[in-house]
Amino acid sequence: MEVLISSRGHASPSRLERACALLRREAPLHWVERPDVRPFWAVTRYADIVSIETRSGQFAAGPRTYLASETSEAVLQRVTGKPQLVRSLTEMDPPDHAVYRAIIQGAFAPPALRELETWLARWAAEIIDRIAACSGPIDFAADVALPFTFRVIGRMLGTPEADDARLARLAQAFVGAEDPQRRLAESPGDTMRMAMLALRDYFEAVVADRLAYPRDDLTSLIARAEPHGAAMPHYELISYFILLVTAGHDTTALALGGGLEALLAAPDQFARLRAEPDLLDSAIEEMLRWTTPVRHFMRTALGDTEVAGQPIREGDALALFFHSANRDESVFESAGAFLIDRSPNPHIAFGRGPHVCMGLQLARMQMRAMFAELLRRTERIERAGRVRRVQSPFMSGVSRLPVRIAFRASFDAAAE
Repeated sequence: MEVLISSRGHASPSRLERACALLRREAPLHWVERPDVRPFWAVTRYADIVSIETRSGQFAAGPRTYLASETSEAVLQRVTGKPQLVRSLTEMDPPDHAVYRAIIQGAFAPPALRELETWLARWAAEIIDRIAACSGPIDFAADVALPFTFRVIGRMLGTPEADDARLARLAQAFVGAEDPQRRLAESPGDTMRMAMLALRDYFEAVVADRLAYPRDDLTSLIARAEPHGAAMPHYELISYFILLVTAGHDTTALALGGGLEALLAAPDQFARLRAEPDLLDSAIEEMLRWTTPVRHFMRTALGDTEVAGQPIREGDALALFFHSANRDESVFESAGAFLIDRSPNPHIAFGRGPHVCMGLQLARMQMRAMFAELLRRTERIERAGRVRRVQSPFMSGVSRLPVRIAFRASFDAAAE
């Protein structure tokens, strides 16, 4: 259990998988009591997680949305005076959830996303141009996945590219506060507080600008929105932007880095993908299952109920470990193998039910654009150093992936 809830545990895939497999087999709903963490049920089996996520009338998303120590919770509550540091879509329940989600739902609908497709292909090509001009190894996670994905959400928000690195640093600190390389202060609670305040200050200024000078971007849309017929409260307004800059890039960046690492670790699968590029869409679904960047969310029972025959009392908290569900042997044949042609592949990397990720199609589009460009332009990709993973039980994956890339002669930047 310590492996499952510790930050370091999620940076060690083999240990984590062994722990999850044991829990799925022996205690799929396990009551956890640990010092400095409020008690909760650890839910590790696919069927149980889907059951909970599709019973939204019985389980609430707030106020406890992710695992944190009581020490960190106390620090964060002093900042806002509220049960949560932020209150975005991931923390909301009916009736607010649907009302607030509808504000930007259209931006993630197929017609709007189709307009992005051509630009995404150009942007992927530009990122690859940059690394093609480099000599020696590059860090795929830092040099490709991060700038590629952050500019997508930055473009949608209407923030300048010059601000991307700073905003990404703050966003990663906010969701990866336990990680020594992401934190801004000694303690996770202080890191989240500092990141939240810096993001608040930034977006307050951007919102003021958009209220005075509206543009065709998400920031203007959110700034001028009137959920329930009135201006959005400040707390929810800033929370909206924090959600978009965190979930809007880090999850996809981690899936990109982890997806390439999985291909490098399974050279037969990589060779097949090169030979059969039509398998790219199914390969992306397998990358999402394999990486599952969002490791858990929490739910709270609204009344006495049961899950898989286990009585759950009103007020009990449950941590839903999506990564474990996506390796559930009762759902996925050869669950521990990375297979680019896996079918069916009913993974829940984007969640399930009312809180399913709004940006799931955009994430797929970004991954398709980047991997299509890599397959088209590279002859060979190989590991060139040690891989590092984010130390966080909330959002984790490959944060450092040194690789050496051999480009096809016709696309070699130096040759051009």
